[in-house]
Amino acid sequence: MLTSLRCGARTRNGGSCRAPAVQGKLRCRMHGGTSGSGAPRGNRNARKHGLFSAKAILERRMIRGMLKETRRLLQELE
Repeated sequence: MLTSLRCGARTRNGGSCRAPAVQGKLRCRMHGGTSGSGAPRGNRNARKHGLFSAKAILERRMIRGMLKETRRLLQELE
Protein backbone atom coordinates (compact mmCIF):
# COMPACT_ATOMS: atom_id res chain seq x y z
CA MET A 1 0.00 0.00 0.00
CA LEU A 2 2.78 2.45 0.83
CA THR A 3 4.68 1.77 -2.40
CA SER A 4 1.65 1.95 -4.72
CA LEU A 5 1.28 4.70 -7.31
CA ARG A 6 -0.68 7.73 -6.04
CA CYS A 7 -3.62 9.47 -7.70
CA GLY A 8 -2.64 12.46 -9.83
CA ALA A 9 -5.85 14.47 -9.28
CA ARG A 10 -5.63 17.93 -7.74
CA THR A 11 -7.51 18.79 -4.57
CA ARG A 12 -9.31 22.04 -3.81
CA ASN A 13 -6.35 23.42 -1.89
CA GLY A 14 -4.00 22.80 -4.81
CA GLY A 15 -2.28 19.70 -3.49
CA SER A 16 -2.55 16.27 -5.01
CA CYS A 17 -4.84 13.43 -3.93
CA ARG A 18 -2.95 11.02 -1.69
CA ALA A 19 -5.18 8.00 -2.31
CA PRO A 20 -3.65 5.03 -4.12
CA ALA A 21 -4.38 4.83 -7.84
CA VAL A 22 -6.45 1.96 -9.20
CA GLN A 23 -4.24 -0.80 -10.58
CA GLY A 24 -3.29 0.06 -14.18
CA LYS A 25 -4.74 3.60 -13.98
CA LEU A 26 -3.48 7.03 -12.98
CA ARG A 27 -6.47 7.98 -10.77
CA CYS A 28 -7.97 6.62 -7.56
CA ARG A 29 -11.46 5.14 -7.38
CA MET A 30 -12.94 8.50 -6.37
CA HIS A 31 -11.37 10.48 -9.22
CA GLY A 32 -12.22 8.30 -12.19
CA GLY A 33 -10.09 5.19 -11.88
CA THR A 34 -12.99 2.74 -11.84
CA SER A 35 -15.69 2.33 -14.45
CA GLY A 36 -18.82 4.29 -13.64
CA SER A 37 -17.06 6.78 -11.39
CA GLY A 38 -17.01 10.52 -11.88
CA ALA A 39 -19.76 12.96 -12.70
CA PRO A 40 -22.77 11.87 -14.78
CA ARG A 41 -22.88 12.80 -18.46
CA GLY A 42 -24.74 16.02 -19.05
CA ASN A 43 -25.88 18.38 -16.33
CA ARG A 44 -28.81 16.45 -14.87
CA ASN A 45 -28.73 18.52 -11.68
CA ALA A 46 -29.77 21.69 -13.53
CA ARG A 47 -33.06 20.05 -14.53
CA LYS A 48 -34.38 19.59 -11.00
CA HIS A 49 -36.46 22.76 -10.90
CA GLY A 50 -36.89 23.55 -14.62
CA LEU A 51 -35.66 27.13 -14.22
CA PHE A 52 -33.51 26.87 -17.34
CA SER A 53 -35.83 24.81 -19.52
CA ALA A 54 -36.70 26.21 -22.95
CA LYS A 55 -40.29 26.81 -21.85
CA ALA A 56 -39.26 28.79 -18.75
CA ILE A 57 -36.75 30.90 -20.72
CA LEU A 58 -39.35 31.71 -23.38
CA GLU A 59 -41.86 32.67 -20.68
CA ARG A 60 -39.36 35.05 -19.04
CA ARG A 61 -38.55 36.63 -22.41
CA MET A 62 -42.24 37.20 -23.10
CA ILE A 63 -42.75 38.78 -19.67
CA ARG A 64 -39.74 41.08 -20.21
CA GLY A 65 -41.14 42.09 -23.59
CA MET A 66 -44.54 42.92 -22.09
CA LEU A 67 -42.92 44.95 -19.31
CA LYS A 68 -40.82 46.85 -21.84
CA GLU A 69 -43.91 47.61 -23.92
CA THR A 70 -45.83 48.73 -20.81
CA ARG A 71 -43.02 51.06 -19.77
CA ARG A 72 -42.91 52.52 -23.28
CA LEU A 73 -46.67 53.16 -23.22
CA LEU A 74 -46.41 54.81 -19.80
CA GLN A 75 -43.63 57.07 -21.08
CA GLU A 76 -45.86 58.16 -23.97
CA LEU A 77 -48.76 58.98 -21.65
CA GLU A 78 -46.62 61.30 -19.50
